[in-house]
Amino acid sequence: MKKKNMTVGKCFLWAVLVMMAVIQIFPLIWLVDFSLASSTEMFTSGLLIVPEKIQWGNYVKAFVDGHFLLYLKNSVLINVLAVVLVILISIMAAFACRRMHWRLSGLVKMLLLMGMMIPIHATLLPNYKMYSQLHMTDTIWALLIPYVAFSLPQGMFLMTSFMEAIPEEIEEAAVMDGCGIYRIVFQIITPLLKSSIVTVAIMTFLNNWNEFMMARTYLKTDTWKTLPFSVLEFTGQYSSNYAVQFAVMALTAAPAVIVYIVLNKHITKGVAMGAVKG
Repeated sequence: MKKKNMTVGKCFLWAVLVMMAVIQIFPLIWLVDFSLASSTEMFTSGLLIVPEKIQWGNYVKAFVDGHFLLYLKNSVLINVLAVVLVILISIMAAFACRRMHWRLSGLVKMLLLMGMMIPIHATLLPNYKMYSQLHMTDTIWALLIPYVAFSLPQGMFLMTSFMEAIPEEIEEAAVMDGCGIYRIVFQIITPLLKSSIVTVAIMTFLNNWNEFMMARTYLKTDTWKTLPFSVLEFTGQYSSNYAVQFAVMALTAAPAVIVYIVLNKHITKGVAMGAVKG
């Protein structure tokens, strides 16, 4: 009887998990489904469409007319730079606040972590005012600075949690062997933070990949526009090509989905370990 109850409970748990997975995945299915239909087929009843003919041309048009390669290059460059800077600064900041003994270390750590409570778009207008005065609008720095600044608190939080688990005796032995501070940080401590580095890199990338509001506010020309701008290429004053817009959104979402699927275990493992160690 007990074994039967356990089996029923396990089946119920699996049913709930499958239902939640379908709910989470359905928007992606809906997006791909509509991207393969024609614009005239979209205004029909029902959640999904069965296209009379699969419109692969939507993706060709999105790829060519949506400046996809240019915007993809900009998105990859900006996000890679943001990831590198966040990892580098968060490692140094975590080491300075947790390992080095100075009077204001606790206050500085608290101020940096308080950035987690500030929404990124709350600084939209103040940043625009400053960028305008400094002639930094429509440059890579207009996006790179806020992306790094608002990803840094989370990165530092995870790095600090992992760093607390590293024995201080390792650093003391390195000092006795004549290692300088930079060698200790980058040759001894950094390799031991591999799990947290992967976690911070993935989370920074996913958080900034689809950001549009700041990019729309700060960028005017095509020089540094990112992938979300491809959708606007098919928006007219009186009508829009919705089928191609769905294709653009599917292409834009694909890199982030692939990164998440491939590296999902690292995200879960890193966040869990950071929470336990913190």
